[in-house]
Amino acid sequence: MNKSNHTQRPLTPAVCAGISGLVLAGAINMANAEVVQESLKTDHLNLSIERIADGFEHPWAVAFLPDGRYLVSERSGQLKLVDPESGEASTLEGMPEVSNQGQGGLLDVALHPDFEGVNGEGDNDWIYFTWSKPEGNNSRSALSRVKWQDGKLGEVEHLFEQDRASGPGRHYGSRLAWLPDGTLLMSIGDRGSEPTRAQASDDHAGSTLRLTATGGVPDDNPFVGDDTTLDEIYSMGNRNIQGMTVLSNGEAWASEHGPRTGDELNHIEAGNNYGWPKVSQGNDYATNEPIGEDSLPGMVDPVYVFEGRFAPAGLAEVTSDAFGEWQGNLLAGGLGSEKLLRLRLEEGRVAEEELILQGEVGRIRDVRQGPDDAIYLLTDDPQGGLYRLAPTNQ
Repeated sequence: MNKSNHTQRPLTPAVCAGISGLVLAGAINMANAEVVQESLKTDHLNLSIERIADGFEHPWAVAFLPDGRYLVSERSGQLKLVDPESGEASTLEGMPEVSNQGQGGLLDVALHPDFEGVNGEGDNDWIYFTWSKPEGNNSRSALSRVKWQDGKLGEVEHLFEQDRASGPGRHYGSRLAWLPDGTLLMSIGDRGSEPTRAQASDDHAGSTLRLTATGGVPDDNPFVGDDTTLDEIYSMGNRNIQGMTVLSNGEAWASEHGPRTGDELNHIEAGNNYGWPKVSQGNDYATNEPIGEDSLPGMVDPVYVFEGRFAPAGLAEVTSDAFGEWQGNLLAGGLGSEKLLRLRLEEGRVAEEELILQGEVGRIRDVRQGPDDAIYLLTDDPQGGLYRLAPTNQ
């Protein structure tokens, strides 16, 4: 999830005992957080930046367990359990084999909204994850879940996979976000080689999906009953969404990669077509010529187009009043740009942009509001790190 309503609790004996069933990965340090910057001045407040864990192999997502530990996914297929008490990271056994070519692998991770995580007795103690499922020389974007049982993983349940496998390596999308009604949004990229798939209503590629908690189709999805459109599709014309969050008011927002500029921020609404590749403000990689039109009837223009090659990944709403005037704003991470931007929304538009970070931590893959009111950033690198941003009085 992109935000958590859970509060941290002390480690229970049962949870500590569960660590014995894990395979230690060892290389990650967390016992003593490293101060990267004591006081970073922004327009409204000063921040401290700490690196609280590192040594992750191309991490993709972080989720917060109720007992204070972290789950971190690595593209290679490992799901890591990071223990702040001991400073150790462990690899959880039982995850499926992924296709980790290029951009593929183990991707987003989200807890069920009613996750309790106490002694393995919660009916909703499910960890949801997206991944690139291998199929011969091809792969598919897929969604699965696994039960959390006393610090171990139970049996994996496969919930959904896109309708068509294709060449591996590009544009899996794969962000997850829970809507207030308990349904789950999942993004799927256009898979790279055939951008026009994003305009094909009989193809999951280039869309967001809305699914039930068990991977089914909600009865009120926008295209249920339309024989020409797959029932799971919630929106289409999305090139490659890698940042997605549901705001406190229930609105879904997403940050989306454009081609060679033209990266977008969109308000995702049921039944909308966001235009790709017929509409784009990006350019062709080979010719640098514009792709598509700036706008077309029946297609929704982006709320905001990021300047230059931002490469968006990770999007979160600031929900804590500890951040003062930032509350209700969006924080958007960038990969190639290594930026963190603050975006203030006003009546559905971006009224203010502030550059918070540029290069201080590296390629930002994930952005989350933590249960301790801090902001967490995960960096995509062969030795990626988990960083914590918190207000300071300095």
